[in-house]
Amino acid sequence: MAERHPERVALVTGAGRGIGRAIAIALAKRSFSLCLAARTRAELEETRRLSGLEPSRSLIVLIDLAEDGAPEVLFDAMFAHFARIDLLVNNAGWAPPRTPLTRFKGADEARVLAVNLHAPIALSRMAAARMAPGGSIINIASTAAQAAPTGEAIYAAAKAGLIAFTRACFKEFRATGIRSSVIIPGLVDTAFIPDNKRLDRDAMLQPGDIAQAVIQTIDAPSHLCPVEIMLEPLRDPMSR
Repeated sequence: MAERHPERVALVTGAGRGIGRAIAIALAKRSFSLCLAARTRAELEETRRLSGLEPSRSLIVLIDLAEDGAPEVLFDAMFAHFARIDLLVNNAGWAPPRTPLTRFKGADEARVLAVNLHAPIALSRMAAARMAPGGSIINIASTAAQAAPTGEAIYAAAKAGLIAFTRACFKEFRATGIRSSVIIPGLVDTAFIPDNKRLDRDAMLQPGDIAQAVIQTIDAPSHLCPVEIMLEPLRDPMSR
């Protein structure tokens, strides 16, 4: 059984549902205190209820990471409450419905890049400056970074940038004892992916699968860093 550290604090973005909620619940079971960040209070309150954490150990921050200065506002709120950070999970993501690049709106492009790449960069910079040796930064990317379908060019670019950023952070932070990792899942059964007649949702990954990968990453022996973890469904969800 993994050693428990009741004092550890994690910041999880996109914690209101899906992958973020599953990660938050898994971390609460490992005795992490949590800062839960997303845009919808009701969803965050439900995540807190499911985690079983008291308000003293679970801070809710309503935030839209696409807004200017939002990462700084979030981090300052978290640090003012807990005065430490041991784990950052950059999970929040956003993308519009698949749209050909020539018809992609500038505002949508800015939002995709802000939420999926710029916010994780800003939060990682602030977290790394405050973390003690043994801390971890875990980014949630997507296999779209390597094989995006038509209409996801900007989202793919953002997630590819997040993977490259993680690799660079690993080399930069390793001397300080901070681990930098990226989890790259294939199709996950969440509301992020709309229904499609050709899609077999029963074959998709589940949010808990990504949460388990997060736990495996933080439980890895202290002398190593799982820099990249790729998860794919064994059965092809698009094989219908």
